[in-house]
Amino acid sequence: MTAPLVLREDGGGVATLTLNRPEALNALSPALFMELRQHLEAIAGAVDTVGCVVLRGAGRSFSAGNDIKAIQAGERAPSAHFQAETLDAIEALPQPVIAQVHGHCYTGALELMLACDLCVCGESARFADTHGRWSMTPTWGMSQRLPRRIGPLKAKELMLTGRTIPGPEALAIGLVNACVPDERLVETTGELAAAIVASSWHTLRADKRLVNEGQRYTLAEGLAYERRTSPGAGPDMAERLQAFGART
Repeated sequence: MTAPLVLREDGGGVATLTLNRPEALNALSPALFMELRQHLEAIAGAVDTVGCVVLRGAGRSFSAGNDIKAIQAGERAPSAHFQAETLDAIEALPQPVIAQVHGHCYTGALELMLACDLCVCGESARFADTHGRWSMTPTWGMSQRLPRRIGPLKAKELMLTGRTIPGPEALAIGLVNACVPDERLVETTGELAAAIVASSWHTLRADKRLVNEGQRYTLAEGLAYERRTSPGAGPDMAERLQAFGART
């Protein structure tokens, strides 16, 4: 029986998705994207049981990027922009998503990471946009998400040179939230996920939507959008206030 290309494990309100092609450095084949999309659709409908998602890779790397061998073999996704739309689905998930990155995170994998809300990387992590090496141009969001993450000046440098940067530099330029020794990567990511799910899940979903959608507007428009669409108090507010009062 063929092993799943994406594994899912749930615990403590956190769903962990693991890219499971370690022998190919988790290269992003069309088949892997199809399995990933199925998991995302299931998680999107599980807002009562999943408060946070962790996306990671099995083996030596997060992912080496798009599967060049699959492209050469003529493998195709179900639709022209299926991969890009899958990244959009990560961004649109109600739950916050943390990318846990070690080893390679190149090109398509970098675009995948950028669709996540947060990123914790190990010191072994290596990030690069290598579209130029293969005479390709981005269609999965690199030209839009990378400048929004680190600013257009630095984004252009990385995109135009194809330079590989290590984890500590990724932290310094604001590409990731934290860079830790590899032996602490799982623990640190788990602590971050636990801190997130300890907050009201009602607030988590609202915060993610308000921040993401607010980026589309000017400041004045964004402020108006927040006032117009913020959902207000959640169903657990009274319980949380009562618990706080009991501690003081």
